[in-house]
Amino acid sequence: MLILGSIAKAIIPIETIRRMALLNTILKAFVGDKSEKDIKSITPLVNEIKGFENAMKALTLDELRAKTFAFKSQLDEESKSIQEQISALELKISEIEDLDEKENLYTEIDALMDDKYAQEQETLNTILPEAFAVIKETARRFTEQTSLEVNALDHDFVLAQNKDYVSIKGDKAFWNNSWDAAGKEVTWDMIHYDVQLIGGVALHQGKIAEMQTGEGKTLVATLPVYLNALTGNGVHLVTVNDYLAKRDSAWMAPIFEFHGLSVDCIDNHQPNSESRRKAYEADITYGTNNEFGFDYLRDNMAHSAKDLVQKPHHFAIVDEVDSVLIDDARTPLIISGPVPEGERHEFNELKPLVSDLVQKQRQMLTSVLSECKKLIAAGEDKEGGFLLLRVYRGLPKNKALIKFLSEEGVKQLLQKTESFYMQDNNREMVKVDAELFFTIDEKNNQIELTDKGVSYLSSDENENFFILPDIGSEIAKIEAQELAVEEEAKKKEVLFSEFSVKSERIHTLTQLLKAYTLFEKDVEYVVMNNKVLIVDEQTGRIMDGRRYSDGLHQAIEAKENVKIEALTQTFATITLQNYFRMYRKLSGMTGTAVTEAGEFWEIYKLDVVEIPTNRPIARLDEHDLIYKTKREKYNAIIEEVTDLTQKNRPVLIGTTSVEISELLSKLLNVRKIKHQVLNAKLHQKEADIVAEAGKPGVVTIATNMAGRGTDIKLIQEVKDAGGLAIIGTERHDSRRVDRQLRGRSGRQGDPGSSQFYVSLEDNLMRLFGSERMAKIMDRMGLEEGEVIQHSVMTKSIERAQKKVEENNFGIRKRLLEYDDVMNAQREVVYKRRRNALKGKRLKVDIANMIYDTSEAIVGLNKANADYKNFEFECIRYFSCLPKIDEEQFESGNPQDLTDQMYSEMIAQYRMRLEESAELAFPVIKNVYETKSGQYKRIVVPFSDGVKTLQVVTNLEEAYHSKGTSLIDDFEKNISLAIIDDSWKTHLRKMDELKQSVQLAVHEQKDPLLIYKFEAFELFKTMIDAINKEIISFLFKGVIPQENQNTITEAKRATPKQKLNLSKEEVLNSDQLAEQNRAVGNSASRASSPQVETIVRDKPKIGRNERVTIKHLISGETKVLKYKQAENLLQGGEWVLIQE
Repeated sequence: MLILGSIAKAIIPIETIRRMALLNTILKAFVGDKSEKDIKSITPLVNEIKGFENAMKALTLDELRAKTFAFKSQLDEESKSIQEQISALELKISEIEDLDEKENLYTEIDALMDDKYAQEQETLNTILPEAFAVIKETARRFTEQTSLEVNALDHDFVLAQNKDYVSIKGDKAFWNNSWDAAGKEVTWDMIHYDVQLIGGVALHQGKIAEMQTGEGKTLVATLPVYLNALTGNGVHLVTVNDYLAKRDSAWMAPIFEFHGLSVDCIDNHQPNSESRRKAYEADITYGTNNEFGFDYLRDNMAHSAKDLVQKPHHFAIVDEVDSVLIDDARTPLIISGPVPEGERHEFNELKPLVSDLVQKQRQMLTSVLSECKKLIAAGEDKEGGFLLLRVYRGLPKNKALIKFLSEEGVKQLLQKTESFYMQDNNREMVKVDAELFFTIDEKNNQIELTDKGVSYLSSDENENFFILPDIGSEIAKIEAQELAVEEEAKKKEVLFSEFSVKSERIHTLTQLLKAYTLFEKDVEYVVMNNKVLIVDEQTGRIMDGRRYSDGLHQAIEAKENVKIEALTQTFATITLQNYFRMYRKLSGMTGTAVTEAGEFWEIYKLDVVEIPTNRPIARLDEHDLIYKTKREKYNAIIEEVTDLTQKNRPVLIGTTSVEISELLSKLLNVRKIKHQVLNAKLHQKEADIVAEAGKPGVVTIATNMAGRGTDIKLIQEVKDAGGLAIIGTERHDSRRVDRQLRGRSGRQGDPGSSQFYVSLEDNLMRLFGSERMAKIMDRMGLEEGEVIQHSVMTKSIERAQKKVEENNFGIRKRLLEYDDVMNAQREVVYKRRRNALKGKRLKVDIANMIYDTSEAIVGLNKANADYKNFEFECIRYFSCLPKIDEEQFESGNPQDLTDQMYSEMIAQYRMRLEESAELAFPVIKNVYETKSGQYKRIVVPFSDGVKTLQVVTNLEEAYHSKGTSLIDDFEKNISLAIIDDSWKTHLRKMDELKQSVQLAVHEQKDPLLIYKFEAFELFKTMIDAINKEIISFLFKGVIPQENQNTITEAKRATPKQKLNLSKEEVLNSDQLAEQNRAVGNSASRASSPQVETIVRDKPKIGRNERVTIKHLISGETKVLKYKQAENLLQGGEWVLIQE
């Protein structure tokens, strides 16, 4: 082994190191250490908590339980005045008819709700020390007593019916301190440490508590969960997987239930079920991040208030917060459904072509690499470097290339050559790529077909098989032929169809190339049960339901010869970032957050507090061992494992992929060393394998999944032997994952060690290793099997990891910026849906729609001085005319006209509703009096003369309200149907927009800015269309009066359309740009085989040119400037007359 001495000193002068250390010391002296300051600010509260301990010990169990009721009474009392104001306003709303006044009162209620929340938080801060002391004392009583006897209360009787740990004898309830937690018998034996009290305070304050492994994060959470559950608003505890959610909810439940609080876990219940709704009604609700997010989306697709399961989002504690809010943040939650022709694709047809192309390039580059080695060995670095770059551009993951790059000076030569050909915006790179069929940019996950590749693929077909037609020039050619209108239209349709087909073909081809060259089986994904399943790079677990986006997953399915799933359309979507930002208060806990503290603050405004350990860490963390090749590294690992097992120490070997774990398993089998393997293929055995991992001499090979939610406990024999030994086979892209792996050893002051083995062939070193590190390795002139170990090298590796982390943060931040645009729109639409579902504020929304529509009609036609079109639009949308004559219209102020029109239309609307109720009631009365014993809910058809909507209503309520409840259901059903239909269409357009704006980078424009502008215009258009469509149906909708047989019984709901729940792997902006370069502006391929291309088939008209327009209905013509006519033309009733 070589220890860097003079070389390290030559690169970093010792004087510089000393100066840096001195600077850090001075900064800490003046500014202070953040961690120390955080702990110092919380310590007084911890002292207050401990001050209550003796008083708590003196209480009887019944007195201890009574504390909870006292806390709740205090909360109610201190917010009583605000609640009384809210109740008074709600009563007033129910008594008045003026919709404007109602809207103002609702705004007052919203403000008072905020005041009430602030008052509750103030009260919670006051009672915090005593409340925390209550929970700590409860934990102590359960630890010291096997059975707790108390006077039985109502909730004791309820729990005794289905909980084994509660029994009733007479008027006494007995609570055992042993119970089942997710299939495992547990006996309570935990009492909160002082450092856990610090963590609990940090969580209550809405911060992230970073606590080391074995410090009891699950127990820490009981403190803020109990405190905040006292408000009755609900506390959500979020976990990374359903096993932890079910285990923790069962494990901690008795501590809360002892005090009369209800606990449930949403993962124990089916989605959309009554039991899941009740789980959300519990004081404390456990569940996985995915299920919380999907329930939010499902709620916003519900068609009945009874189908809603979630309450307002008040407080959430996220366990393993970095995994949920950082690692999973790139994957939006998506509910999707089938699209027309979703099963149509060309993956199977193009697969043989791509497979042959990849094989041909591989064969060619194998010989190029051989020639390259000869040239470099002969000292011809310029020609050799040129060929080396060509191989790297063509197949960067080629194992022979990776091995060659680990040799002395080769990587430096590649970097130097690449820099030369990348200058002047890649001007010279075309020479390198000339002989390649396709090029690969591994860092950005991009792939691009070259001209030679296109020619090769088209050789057996027509030469333009993969070449997109130039739409503009081709249309010009067609128009130049002066064909008949029908024939010209037919030729254009053929052209558009060809463009669409070829766009889809090129996109399919690109995704297949990615699947064959960038995605490896048992690394990025596994194939199980004839399905391609993505492996989470952070945890090593299989991500059920997650699919790569934009056809990439289908390409991998084609490559692996499994069933290719059909394309789907998005119905609802949200990122986890925006879901968790909806909570009034958010906090989290993990062992690894400080490395991402900047991101937590920037995106979530979450501060990270480092909690000290209960006992000093005794684990020995060695500097990394760096080898030239993977083979040398793996041999060294096997030798080390053999040595450790002979010392009777348990060993945990951490790997980054299934492939590596299986390779090491084979090597250990050769040495006849017994071991167990835990990876994505064997994740069902996780609990059993982890339980064995701490026993003497046991060797466990695990992908990163062993680093989350696992706790390896050691017996004394193992501690005496030196504790658990951690061996990392590779540095992960993220420092957090490495820290998670290290954290499996050394819990609660246990002895242990950790050692990472690295080679220059590892992905991190190949892609992000610095040039400086390559120089060090070259200067050393390492021989076969030699290794370097020094802090300088370890820090260089960590700098490479920081590069990756910064890149990933950029991707996540960009995704959030795009989703923020969607989120603003989502909030508006979902608020309208909730108002429609619950009904209370729907009439206010309808009044606002009437006002907005009135304003739009007046504004447009007043600007164009067009009274006749004003009358036409009034009849079109309101089915009546306001009392505004032409003279008033021309001379009146737009605001006054809008107000007058709104007043008349709202009065007209109320009258129509009363008439509809009167018309419907005789029929409802007859049905109720003759068939009320048979029917509970009925279907009543409403029609606007064009389409018919079936409205379901409660027969008894409709009868007793004399038809009023039917009209309420009519308003609700119309609003929901139109909002949902428009929103689905809008989501598809937003998906297409997000794809197409990436082309703006080629015009030196920011795609995000263009996206924001275009998205606003799309949303404004959608809202305007929703308003007009809802208003039009509400004013025109009537019950057909032919016969009463139109009213029938509402049958059991038909089975819902099957929806897909997924977390979609998204592409970064560079990948989106590359993808769009490949397919042109084919923005609509995911939803339709047709591509809409807008072309100008007539000379451009200047905005100040005078034009003639004609009204389609009245036949009236007008001559005015084009800028004045533009709005009329967009309305659809006027057309431009060519002169």
